[in-house]
Amino acid sequence: MRKSFVLVPFFFCALAGCATAQTGERLKATFDSGVAAYDAGDFANAYRIWSSITDEDIAAMRNVAMMRRNGTGTEKDPAGAVEMYQRAADAGLPTAQADLADMLLKGEAGPPNVARALPLLEAAAAANHPIAQYELAQLYETGNQVPQDMLAACNLYAAASHGMKQAADRLAALGPTPGPAPANKTP
Repeated sequence: MRKSFVLVPFFFCALAGCATAQTGERLKATFDSGVAAYDAGDFANAYRIWSSITDEDIAAMRNVAMMRRNGTGTEKDPAGAVEMYQRAADAGLPTAQADLADMLLKGEAGPPNVARALPLLEAAAAANHPIAQYELAQLYETGNQVPQDMLAACNLYAAASHGMKQAADRLAALGPTPGPAPANKTP
């Protein structure tokens, strides 16, 4: 008889909705309501909505991070933005990887940290994120944290130029794309 009393609270909890995970359709509806609030200029409500699903939706994580970074709909919180971007970046979201790398390069939450930004840029650039490609190209052009490689820089600028005028301008300024480095030949 005692076992049935133990199961009853769990049964009622399940009926009352104690589980916080949402179905895919419900999650999408919640996310979309945040988009509607944001588009309507109700930033505080958009922040509240997206914050409610950050444990389940990586795009919501990225949006909350962006709002914390800019102080839109909430207090400006660079450290909180880095933490939320990191969660979304670790989950594989290229936009979060690029945004976090950008913050790290600019030193928005402490001193600039190119070494920490580099793997994020590489991952986002590999996913064809134009800003990440552009910023990574700059590192290859200057030899900052990577060996200087003008061919890699030009290739990244060319890839980014499909989404960024600055990349196309930089590529044009560099002139013709250099060929691969000559192989070492011994007589």
